[in-house]
Amino acid sequence: MIAPSFGLLLSVMLHLTLRQLQVFEKVATHLNYSRAAEELYLSQPAVSMQVKQLEENIGLPLFEQMGKKIFLTEAGRELFHYSRNIAQQLTEMESVFDEMKGLEQGKLTLSVVNTANYFTPQLLSKFCRLHPNINVILQVANRDAVLRQLADNSTDLAIMGQPPDGLDISAVSFMDNPLVVIAAPDHPLAKLKRVKFAQLAQETFLSREKGSGTRSAMERIFAEHHIQPRISMEMEANEAIKQAVQAGMGLGILSLHSIELELETRRLVILNVENFPLMRQWFVAHRSNKRLSSAALAFKDFLLSKADRRV
Repeated sequence: MIAPSFGLLLSVMLHLTLRQLQVFEKVATHLNYSRAAEELYLSQPAVSMQVKQLEENIGLPLFEQMGKKIFLTEAGRELFHYSRNIAQQLTEMESVFDEMKGLEQGKLTLSVVNTANYFTPQLLSKFCRLHPNINVILQVANRDAVLRQLADNSTDLAIMGQPPDGLDISAVSFMDNPLVVIAAPDHPLAKLKRVKFAQLAQETFLSREKGSGTRSAMERIFAEHHIQPRISMEMEANEAIKQAVQAGMGLGILSLHSIELELETRRLVILNVENFPLMRQWFVAHRSNKRLSSAALAFKDFLLSKADRRV
């Protein structure tokens, strides 16, 4: 059984092109021809043609359409598995050649959670001045999406809060991430020199979505004080929370790194709340078994040695 299956796979692979597999992988990842075309800088008809030729070479449909959505067929799921492995091997091969050339050339794919994007550009600016010929691809997404990118091996490194246990991820902290309670300057609690935690039970909060690191930290500290936070609205962006807090819609809990401009312009204030700030950490993470390129290793070392750990 093994030999015929391998022989069939080898026969099929001889008729495929790397470009077809690349196009297929993008369509399979997004389950959307338009998004794949944008990412590959191709027209949608060109992407559809590549997939059609791939299906003709294999002799099986790779996608099925239900309404306006497309889904992978059984054959598509099998090919997706192989195409991702092939892409990983090609990326590692490219990294090996980059290492032979040294750090004068190379590519770094970096994924960061939304809040980390407030300081990551400054870090990248310093790093790129040291290594001007390294091409950096920066991907900004929410925590769940960054974890998926790590799991899919579609990124070299990620900057995020502490990853959950049980994942095949290696992570090390490189900088403090204090969470603070913010309010509009004219909020009644802003007049107090010290706010007891129990006073927060009567306040309305604007919160990040469930699953975000900030939301999880918020839920833990309230649970420790046996208080159920009154969350009036959930938002997926820090900017939306800041605007809502400025408008007097409630309080917020955000990373200090995300509100520096608002503090300078006095559009927001930090409340001196008991047990705050909540001190968390920023981590640089990657797949545990991933062979990091010289560029990725250099950036990781840069974060661990150069990043300012002070708040």
